[in-house]
Amino acid sequence: MTDPRYIKLAKLLATYSTELTRGEHILLDMIDVPDEFTIQLIRAVRAVGAVPIVETRHTRITREILRDTSADHAELVCDIEMHRMKRMQAYVAIRGSANASETSDVASERLALYNKTLRPVLNYRVNKTRWVVLRWPTPSMAQAANMSTEAFEDFYFDVCTMDYARMARAMSPLEKRMKSANLVHLKGPGTDLQFSIKGIGAKSCNGKLNIPDGEVFSCPVKNSANGTIQFNTPSLYAGTRFENVRLELSKGRIVKATSSNTRRLNEILDTDAGARFIGEFALGFNPYIQNPMCDILFDEKIAGSLHFTPGQAYEIADNGNRSAVHWDMVLIQRPEWGGGEVWFDGELIRKDGLFIPKDLKPLNPNQLKGNSKAGRT
Repeated sequence: MTDPRYIKLAKLLATYSTELTRGEHILLDMIDVPDEFTIQLIRAVRAVGAVPIVETRHTRITREILRDTSADHAELVCDIEMHRMKRMQAYVAIRGSANASETSDVASERLALYNKTLRPVLNYRVNKTRWVVLRWPTPSMAQAANMSTEAFEDFYFDVCTMDYARMARAMSPLEKRMKSANLVHLKGPGTDLQFSIKGIGAKSCNGKLNIPDGEVFSCPVKNSANGTIQFNTPSLYAGTRFENVRLELSKGRIVKATSSNTRRLNEILDTDAGARFIGEFALGFNPYIQNPMCDILFDEKIAGSLHFTPGQAYEIADNGNRSAVHWDMVLIQRPEWGGGEVWFDGELIRKDGLFIPKDLKPLNPNQLKGNSKAGRT
């Protein structure tokens, strides 16, 4: 018997997130996902008359591929992947993994080589297709969230199929404010950072790009960031866990970076010249995601959080920075996490995780939850 939650999620991805129409091509990139769900997603795509192309991957195989990759291998993969991606109008990636640290022992130089070579495929997908990316619930994710497997699965399907249309309406004023803002000032324990977002633009994320969702992002003017930011959530990048990441910036560039693994942190930031500049700034406000679980698709949407991103900028909010790295680092500003403030052009926008201006109050948890039955982590 098919889990009815599979059918609900598959329909949301095909009809809401990617808005497929008859005759369109969609790549379904399924990584350690149960065959039963892949089948339901194929059926949902075909139900609207679109054409599914399916790729099935496994993280342990990917690790082996990366361990001995070479320039010739990566270039060949890039050519094949780009040829296929250019035939697609939409893309769904669902990423599961029994071990989130599967690639932690892949040499940094191999990862950097592969990511830099394959970056054009990612850029094309992000900028030229309608896409959505999400995780698949696994026992390791449940453990990271400090929940039982069953409770986490219930949470996952509830939050991933929440009323994103309602969220979209509530976030529109924040997008307008970010599009017109100039100076941003972030304050909090260990954090005093200023930068400009003038003329960069902004984008609401309401279930069309990531699921779960709940953020509005922009990007600092490339050379504008000055000050220090201290992140208070753990971060997993390329299979390595980092804690207590602290960045010092001068004229937009990260001039000093420390963490629980300072050496590996700086290896990643030295991948290329763009990795030490910032490619994204965003405010997160999903009311059901409360605590970090070392999974960025969840953590970057934590209620009362922001994320600041060394590396590649998105074309839809672009400061011109280019890098093989795009590393969302999360700072939670709710009182129990130390509090903090976000200011736009001298106006207090959010204090201790709650929005202050009247037009932004619908993004606060007590209003954004509405009648949804989703749980929390």
